[in-house]
Amino acid sequence: MLRASAACEAAGIPSSSLVSDGFVEQARATRVSLGYPALPWARLVGHPAVQTPEELRENVLQVTFPEIVGNLTGRIDEGDPADAEPGPMDVVFRGGWSALNQHFLERSWSDGLPIVPPTRERIEAFLAHTRRDRDEVLGVLLPDNRAATVWSVAVNGVMAGCRPAYMPVLVALAEAMADPRYGVEHSGNTPGGETLIILNGPVVKSLGFNFTQGVMRDGPQANTTVGRFWRLYLRNVAGFLPHGTDKATFGNTWRVAIAENEDAVREIGWTTLAQDQGFAPGDSTVTVARYTGGGMASSMSGSTPEELLAYLADGLVKQTFWQIMFSVGTGYGRLRPLALVTPIIARTIARAGWSKADVKRFLFERARLPAWEFERLLRDWTHKPIWNLAEEVRAGRIPQVYAESDDPARAVPIAWEPGHFMVVVTGDPLRTSGYMFGHNGQLGFPVTHRVDT
Repeated sequence: MLRASAACEAAGIPSSSLVSDGFVEQARATRVSLGYPALPWARLVGHPAVQTPEELRENVLQVTFPEIVGNLTGRIDEGDPADAEPGPMDVVFRGGWSALNQHFLERSWSDGLPIVPPTRERIEAFLAHTRRDRDEVLGVLLPDNRAATVWSVAVNGVMAGCRPAYMPVLVALAEAMADPRYGVEHSGNTPGGETLIILNGPVVKSLGFNFTQGVMRDGPQANTTVGRFWRLYLRNVAGFLPHGTDKATFGNTWRVAIAENEDAVREIGWTTLAQDQGFAPGDSTVTVARYTGGGMASSMSGSTPEELLAYLADGLVKQTFWQIMFSVGTGYGRLRPLALVTPIIARTIARAGWSKADVKRFLFERARLPAWEFERLLRDWTHKPIWNLAEEVRAGRIPQVYAESDDPARAVPIAWEPGHFMVVVTGDPLRTSGYMFGHNGQLGFPVTHRVDT
């Protein structure tokens, strides 16, 4: 709403946004990034979702409405140019390591962990590992409308503790972050989902990414620092700061980047995630998507695909409750459930003659909910009093599979089609486990970008 207000003010039209009490600090930060530090809003007292109609009416009449009238009849201050942030190549500090870290912490340029000082010499070492021009703009990132440049990628890569050789991966990640399909503007929303980075291709081995035991554990430098880079770049370039534009209710810490075990994938004749996303064998890629959380199916047992995949299907259903509205509701067909499987599980399934497409078909058929429960979840999480899947099918908004009968107990899929399920082979080669993620739909949609090596 503040962005719409800024556009109105730029056109000379008075405006007034509405901001509830819990989002005041976010609104203050957002209006500065929009170039209107005094952009007006009217308060919504408390949280409207937990107020009675009488309470809401009283608060609107006594507080919100008078502030709207005042905002529409007043003028706004466009801010003092002296408050502008440093230039991208300005020297912002001179001094020792401890003092530098304190300086960065005080200005919210750090994630709370010690950073590597981004000196000119270190930045130049990173730039030497890319053919891209240092001033090239890779995209513009919300909420701060700041340009993502090759230079700023190098700066934050240094700070995160990356090696200079990782620079092509970091550039691809910045491009993915700026991809409008991904939806970086939702990075600070209420659910507090965190992005998972998945690597494919020759860069996995050439740069030393872990793709076996403990693949989601910090420790290996490539996985750990590349994951940290993502969060630093969200903070320092996109502008997501806790207690400001980052409004995650609880939040998740940043995730280490993981890599697919392509040796195992080739051995069993499956496709990699990068191939599933439309890239050629041998391409080095990064895939990003945002997940609120996940859960592990530990020590699965069985000797047939049906026995083993039942664990994954059940886990995917358990990780999908409020997220069901990204399948039907606030987002149609945008849910992309993800399952990580260990090589021994994938090998056992493939030995029975199953392809990855067969696996996705099984998950589509098995990862289902009774229609009545699907509709209940939609009512609970979208606040629409009536949801009827059959009517949605008749209106042409969702696939026929959701209304194959009138039985309220009929099983309906959590995702629209088999291809919407994502499967990645990684982790301890000799452990029979899987890991399932709850996907955030269009609030972090999976996108894949090529690493320019």
